[in-house]
Amino acid sequence: MKGRAHKIRPTLGERPPSPASLLIVDAAELLTLRGAEGPRAHEAAQDLGIIEDGAVYSEGARLVDVGTTDEVLARHPRADLRIEAAGKVVAPGFVDPHTHPVFAGSREHEVEWKSQGLSYSEIAARGGGILHTVRATRESSEGDLARDATKRLRSMAASGTTTVEAKSGYGLRTDDELKILRAIAAAGHAAEIDVVPTFLGAHAVPPEFQTRPEAYVNLVREEMLPAIAANRLADFCDAFVDRGYFSANQAREILKRGADLGLRPKVHADELSDAGGAALAAELGAASADHLIHTSSDGIEAMARSRTIAILLPAASLASRLPFADGRRLLAAGVAVAIGTDFNPNCWCDSMPLAIALACHHNGLTPAEAITAATVNAAHAIGRGDQVGVLEPGRVADLVVLDMPSWRHLGYRFGGNAVETVVKRGSVLVDRRPGR
Repeated sequence: MKGRAHKIRPTLGERPPSPASLLIVDAAELLTLRGAEGPRAHEAAQDLGIIEDGAVYSEGARLVDVGTTDEVLARHPRADLRIEAAGKVVAPGFVDPHTHPVFAGSREHEVEWKSQGLSYSEIAARGGGILHTVRATRESSEGDLARDATKRLRSMAASGTTTVEAKSGYGLRTDDELKILRAIAAAGHAAEIDVVPTFLGAHAVPPEFQTRPEAYVNLVREEMLPAIAANRLADFCDAFVDRGYFSANQAREILKRGADLGLRPKVHADELSDAGGAALAAELGAASADHLIHTSSDGIEAMARSRTIAILLPAASLASRLPFADGRRLLAAGVAVAIGTDFNPNCWCDSMPLAIALACHHNGLTPAEAITAATVNAAHAIGRGDQVGVLEPGRVADLVVLDMPSWRHLGYRFGGNAVETVVKRGSVLVDRRPGR
């Protein structure tokens, strides 16, 4: 690949075939994340499975061999593509478990309101927030939504993200929610990264139902969910449980109906207040509870007794001038923790390395815990823990080469982009190697 400092393949059609074989050798540190099956908590969250002078070998889309460079080269001396990683860090591709990348318009005007001290709720009351984006998204075509989302996903890939969870929720009408979910699928295909779709019809009560919220809950439960399940457009069903949005009881009705239709629950939990979202997520066996800024001790204990993963979203706290969730409190209770960007029009953050650094500086995670949270735990939070987030034979060959001397720099650096190469399913997707 020549001509620019870096290149992201612009193909919009079928994904090109993976190379027959790929070798990455001489990595100063290879972070395998090998360990116990399932999400990592307690001491296991600190173990990155580091191999010094490491190498990986893949054939097609799958990893075949992982070990020291000498070991791997002895078994696989040649490959169709060989990448030298001397002095660099090689890690699993980042998994972003919480994003909202399909929407129309933007909300840059809200930055002035934030600087004047307006809160999240006050901005919504002024006509901003979620419903501002809903109006623009309803007016946008499916093709335009998919094209804009493709650009956003490619930008995420340029920062090392290879798998993304993507939510609907800016339509709040059946046809518009279906439109958004179809655009999610199209954008993931065009951007050549794996996208896991989540239905979030319970994102806010739309204007036409402001005086009849229970009627809107019924619409989500009885019309939207069956239509989405019939068209197989989502893997998960999410709900925003918080003051001014949906109560735990309303969300329970929606999430149970979704589960009956094959959509595993997720919960936007306790971002603005302690509304019982974490406890509801644990009760329903949700894949994750996300935000968790104001979660009570009872909610954390309930999560610790369940297998529900906590997803921390530090960039959202930064963008909305909210407190940062107490990650150490969750980890001490034995809750498995993941990290996401919460990319959305209010939080235009497409960088998982930035989310990792913020989690270390503001959520109380160590760099090792944050890397675990952005790889293997994030993968389990979106139902892909048996495929990505770990580098070992049989897994999907998704990985990043980072031009940094130590993995600890992921928790240290706030700016720039140290991602040199991104490999998706054994094929180079992003290439910033000198001379490329």
